[in-house]
Amino acid sequence: MKTFSMGGVHPQDNKLSARKPFMVVDLPDVAIFPLEQHIGAPAKPIVAVGDKVKAGQMIAEAGGFVSAPVHSSVSGTVQKIATFTDGWGFDKMAIHIKVEGSEWMENISTDNKLRNECNLSSEEIIKKIADAGIVGLGGACFPTQVKLMPPKDMSVDTLIINAVECEPYLTHNHQLMLEKPAEVLMGVRILMKALNIKKAIIGIEANKMDAVKSLRDDESMNRQTGESISIEVVPLKLKYPQGGEKQLIEALTGRKVPNGGIPAAVGCVVQNVGTAFAVYEAVQLNKPLVEVMMTVTGPSVTNPGNFVVRIGTPIEKVLEMAGGIPEDTGKIIGGGPMMGKTYSHTNHPVNKRSSGLLLLPKDLAAPLEEKNCIRCGKCVQNCPMGLAPYLLATQGEMALWDDMEKEQVANCIECGCCTFTCPSNRPLLDYIRYGKQTVMANIRARASK
Repeated sequence: MKTFSMGGVHPQDNKLSARKPFMVVDLPDVAIFPLEQHIGAPAKPIVAVGDKVKAGQMIAEAGGFVSAPVHSSVSGTVQKIATFTDGWGFDKMAIHIKVEGSEWMENISTDNKLRNECNLSSEEIIKKIADAGIVGLGGACFPTQVKLMPPKDMSVDTLIINAVECEPYLTHNHQLMLEKPAEVLMGVRILMKALNIKKAIIGIEANKMDAVKSLRDDESMNRQTGESISIEVVPLKLKYPQGGEKQLIEALTGRKVPNGGIPAAVGCVVQNVGTAFAVYEAVQLNKPLVEVMMTVTGPSVTNPGNFVVRIGTPIEKVLEMAGGIPEDTGKIIGGGPMMGKTYSHTNHPVNKRSSGLLLLPKDLAAPLEEKNCIRCGKCVQNCPMGLAPYLLATQGEMALWDDMEKEQVANCIECGCCTFTCPSNRPLLDYIRYGKQTVMANIRARASK
């Protein structure tokens, strides 16, 4: 079975919420819409205090080429445009809306009827995706329309759909493929049309063979379209971090993206399966990105499951749907255990980046005793990018930014394999992340001069 060649680990998958049908989280009393929900320039508000808005209405426009607009997920009244404190303690600007209902914009289809024909041109599709604020839902939140416009000197021939969901505990992408296979496949076709290509490969890890079957068996898979296109669903060997762009491209095509390069350099564009579904809704239903699918889980969670959540909903309300916070909770992580980050509080909103909430009990959340590096080489052996994590972490701890740049910290995908395998319990990823942020800021500052 296919996989990538360099590094990788095999954490226990802990899919406690696998195959649990989606539940819809109730609307909040107040919805908060951050202006920074994506990579790139923050969105710019186009509403004022006191304005009435509807669900699906744009409330902030894109702030630049690499940016995405923000839409209200509710109907109500704009209370204020002011800061809120995000899950990591940083103050961010947001639009606060008092919720009065769920009245949708008139042009948005809400009947859930499948629309399986798209007669738009590539340019029209890309514009609709941009206007809908669609971003990559695999974690990076890169504006989708930018990925669909690769550099003119790079020829793309293959669309890769990341349906791997290799992060332990998370299951919402799996459930999406079980519940909405036709919509996912139509989203794939739309993305192919936007890129003007004929080939797509959907990669799914082998612990989700029912999702492989769901997509392969859907009647739309082999539907006659009047043109020769190929959509292949490929099961992959379980290995983390198979969802990394470079790792997934290698596993599915054998092509290797060069250091510092982008997937288009080897003829590929990668999109998350959730993004494909969001593209379907944007193009076929005129529905902007106003809700996300999330997993809420943990060993002590009363009702672990998969949830559909309107953007702007407080995290607290999502946790209530899963049975609340267990008494033995020691840590709440946004995302999964490998790449997720610990929240400092839960009084902040779901946004486009939200993929999961993992509640770890105190015995699993307690930090282990950190010891000296024993130069065992496990972090090097398991790094999927061929880096030297022990060295990068030491350089980050000592603030040796130039040395980190020379050791190619920019190529780190922050997968956490190094921390996972370290027998000395060193928080390698924490030091590397800290240093990488500084190094990347230095690189951007030089480039702007």
